[in-house]
Amino acid sequence: MSNETKNQATVNSARVMYESAAESALKFQEKLLRGAEMFAALEYDETNKTPKELVFQIDKVKLYRYKSKGKVNSTPVLIVYALMNKQYVMDLHNEKSFVKKLVESGLDLYIIDWGYPTAEDQYLTTEDYIEEYMGAAIDYILETHKKPKLNLIGKCQGGTFSAIYASMYPEKIKNLITIAAPFDFDIEDGLLFYWSKFMNVDLLTNAYSVLPGDFLNNVFIMLSPYNLSVGKYIDVVNNFDDPKALGEFLRMEKWLFDCPDQAGENYRTWIKELWQENKLMKGEFYLGDKRIDLKNIDMPILNIFGSKDNLIPASSSRVFNDLVSSADKESAEYPVGHAGIVASNLSQREIVPKIVTWLKERSKK
Repeated sequence: MSNETKNQATVNSARVMYESAAESALKFQEKLLRGAEMFAALEYDETNKTPKELVFQIDKVKLYRYKSKGKVNSTPVLIVYALMNKQYVMDLHNEKSFVKKLVESGLDLYIIDWGYPTAEDQYLTTEDYIEEYMGAAIDYILETHKKPKLNLIGKCQGGTFSAIYASMYPEKIKNLITIAAPFDFDIEDGLLFYWSKFMNVDLLTNAYSVLPGDFLNNVFIMLSPYNLSVGKYIDVVNNFDDPKALGEFLRMEKWLFDCPDQAGENYRTWIKELWQENKLMKGEFYLGDKRIDLKNIDMPILNIFGSKDNLIPASSSRVFNDLVSSADKESAEYPVGHAGIVASNLSQREIVPKIVTWLKERSKK
């Protein structure tokens, strides 16, 4: 092949590459323009839409009861979520609503909304949240239904709170389900657990009597800084012309950045005595003057956790079944993350049906 032929081939190859790049750039620009138009018209605020009514309130803490259709299971169910995020991740939108599917499956469902603490709440303790607020909600439900026991579902910190309550009042809990809940805080496979050991929580809570939710959210983002602060925004461009995908992205973003402030005294106890000193695991944690012994838990247990959870690793949750006295106890591990365990297709397909079946089998006993 002559030099002239080689040069022409090189020119042709360069032209093809240029035309291909130009075509890709043009298509990308068209996608951005369509995406901008779609953003302007997109209605994505479907969060927290499963019908419910406010039935009880104490201070800022609200108890909601979901409106059932048809016959419901006779034993009421209470969901307790964490303080750090809002419970409506369980009701992000119609197609992936954890609570909607539970209600449609025949469960008489309640949920606690912890509200948004302000300066006047700075002295609220862990005892206040569990004994006073959560306890009052449970007593209201039991009195309303004229039942001695209810079923309790706790997610994340709410699962830890639920286990603590169940250990103090096992006579009030028929079945206990924990979802992505931390119990062993002395583990090495979670950045949050490692970082917490070096936190000067006294200095932090003294400086911020009520810890800003934005501060805690930034901590969560730093667990996976690229994916949670850069990568997801790059990835979403690929879905700019998909209104369904955009809607899901925006709903999750809304929830992720809706982080309530935290009452300082409760946060001090939560970090110092559990995350740093692992007192609950050791049987040395006190709520007021009551020592919390998880061996007091004797009701059926379903312990659910995710193998891809980078916030609460499975190793922190898995140990719970070894800490209780229950004869009927089961673990269920799924390949999902911390939010996906209650807000994903897999959750709809496998986790919620598992919970419903498990509860209904035990309602017959």
